[in-house]
Amino acid sequence: MNNFSYCNPTKMVFGKDSQKEAGRLIKPDADRILLHYGSGSIKKSGLYDEVITSLKDAGIEVFELAGVVPNPRLSLVHEGIEICRKNNIEYILAVGGGSVIDSAKAIALGVHYENDVWDFYYKGTQPENKVLKVSTILTIPAAGSESSPDTVITNEETELKIGYTCEKLRPVFSIVNPELFFTLPKNQLAYGVCDMMSHIMERYFTNTINTDLIDGLSESTLKTIIKNALIAKNDMKNYEAWAEIALSGSFAHNGFLGMGREQDWSCHGMEHELSAIYDVPHGAGLAVMTPAWMKYVYKDNIPMFVQFAVNVMGVEGSFREPEKLALDGIEKLTQFFVSMGLPITMKELGIDKKDFEIMAKKATGFNRGTEHPIGGFKKLLWEDIYKIFQLADE
Repeated sequence: MNNFSYCNPTKMVFGKDSQKEAGRLIKPDADRILLHYGSGSIKKSGLYDEVITSLKDAGIEVFELAGVVPNPRLSLVHEGIEICRKNNIEYILAVGGGSVIDSAKAIALGVHYENDVWDFYYKGTQPENKVLKVSTILTIPAAGSESSPDTVITNEETELKIGYTCEKLRPVFSIVNPELFFTLPKNQLAYGVCDMMSHIMERYFTNTINTDLIDGLSESTLKTIIKNALIAKNDMKNYEAWAEIALSGSFAHNGFLGMGREQDWSCHGMEHELSAIYDVPHGAGLAVMTPAWMKYVYKDNIPMFVQFAVNVMGVEGSFREPEKLALDGIEKLTQFFVSMGLPITMKELGIDKKDFEIMAKKATGFNRGTEHPIGGFKKLLWEDIYKIFQLADE
């Protein structure tokens, strides 16, 4: 096990009607906030009115910025930064899924920064400036951004989608009410489940040894997601199934399951190139990338893949044939994705193979003149990524 430092100050407020607590929770820290959300579905569901009532009852002045889309855009972040500067806003409440929360974090990062907030994403530097406080009301369990220090933004001008990590961006609190997920379409359930599973697998597949506790917790969380995803798929108003999924999604990406181990993150790096150019749903892209990555790298640590196959996917067979067990585990994961209605090939995403090379080169920075391999389990250069894209096209 590797050395590590872990601290998560985000307060989780979980359960029925918890969204009505927003005003009371924010009031000690702010009298004026930016309410940030997506396309307006929160108004149709009645959530918007509940949140506004809670905020106004607490005496909080509300400024609004709607319009967040999947793969959140830098242009809207710039707009939010200007609203906050103009109105002396020091607190943001994000009501939505991972895209809304990521956008809110980017705004929080840029308000007191004198240059373009994109600098942080592109250069990876940490802020010396003050960062606004962010809290969340989760409407889609998937990204885990409600309790993580991470944010991902798409620069539509350069077609770059880049993730960024800063501990100052962990939300003050996050409200998670499983009832808010009842009206989600089934494809959003599928995308979310794949995203949170990927967050675990990016940490789980490692060459670090003596990580029994986190291995076991990761395996249990993956099995919990798989079990309850199938329940929720057939009963989209099953509170208990959604509760298990939502809690799993938060723990999948709050850093807890990555303690003491080298992590990978190559599937996310590759998927970002797909959605930066083709604007595909993040979870859909991960469903295509993950099995292809597994097929490319499993021989580098067959025992790790055997462990996954047996302990997570329930594969049975002879330990005298470890490679077969490993491949059966990959296939069983792929079939689970199929059962959830997820794509598993580049063709299904509508991605043209003519773009494979440029996306692979962008993933490592080769096209910018300085190549940096991605991945921890196996270091991948652009040629490796190109081959994985080809595997995903079969």
